[in-house]
Amino acid sequence: MPKPAPDYMSSALRTVDAEIEGLKALTTALRDGLRSPFEAAVTSINRSSGRVVVTGMGKSGHVARKIAATLASTGAPAFFLHPAEASHGDLGMVAQEDIVLALSWSGETPELRDVIHYCKRFDLPLIAMTSEPNSALASAADIVLLLPQAEEACPNGLAPTTSTTMQMAFGDALAIALLEGRGFSAADFREVHPGGHLGSRLITVGDLMSVGEDLPMVAQTATLSEAIFEITRTRHGGVAIVDPHRRLIGAFTDGDLRRALPTANLADPVVNHMSRTPAFVDPRLLATEAIRVMNTRERPILLMFVCENERLVGAVSMHDFLRAGIA
Repeated sequence: MPKPAPDYMSSALRTVDAEIEGLKALTTALRDGLRSPFEAAVTSINRSSGRVVVTGMGKSGHVARKIAATLASTGAPAFFLHPAEASHGDLGMVAQEDIVLALSWSGETPELRDVIHYCKRFDLPLIAMTSEPNSALASAADIVLLLPQAEEACPNGLAPTTSTTMQMAFGDALAIALLEGRGFSAADFREVHPGGHLGSRLITVGDLMSVGEDLPMVAQTATLSEAIFEITRTRHGGVAIVDPHRRLIGAFTDGDLRRALPTANLADPVVNHMSRTPAFVDPRLLATEAIRVMNTRERPILLMFVCENERLVGAVSMHDFLRAGIA
């Protein structure tokens, strides 16, 4: 008699449900007994002048790599130390100012032995993330992040599933608490994420704006002819009108030129035809936000001026955003 086909969907739902239950247990623990050691770990890392050395073996090691990467990318210098390699020279990477964060669900991972001994020998702070309060790792640690016991999603109760999900979530909680404690901003984030889509989202107006000879600008005494020449020279489709202190008082664009041409004389003062409410932003504004400002005006615009301390410092156009892959 043929075996019935496995119910893969039921299996998937059981796995997700098991891991959700694990996360619920972690949330409860954080509100109760885990709160104090969690805050102690965050305070200890924030006060340290060194790095966070994250270590673990097997599946805990894979989670440890991810935690180290997340910490490093959010303002807490960190790296992953393979415990087996640590016993063969990589302990030399650990400095006196560093803090060690060791992951082991059982707390009895033999490969962590030399790392633990090294911490004790050189008086390095050791933070343990484990589920066993009486384990060798927990007994040796200065701070114990005791995760609650939970059923693995594996039907045999063997493959790390729920446990690694809880470790991963706890690592994220630690990283974000450290990020917020240090006031790590979007600008700071961009410094360590310059590439890819994320990097492009964090580009500021100041990164893209035209300055110096490329900045389209004329004095308020300029004629219409001089303004047209400056528009043609810089190819931005518009020009800023500034007073003697370089304060932005108006803008003259291709659109303004078309509206002026039927009656205007090229010798006319450009101030007679300029827009007196020019759009401008701060150079520290994210480029994505500048695009929103340009598109949500009553009449969407393609050229934006950039001012700092009331002085014109640059100009940025929609073409600049397109070239940067943002718009």
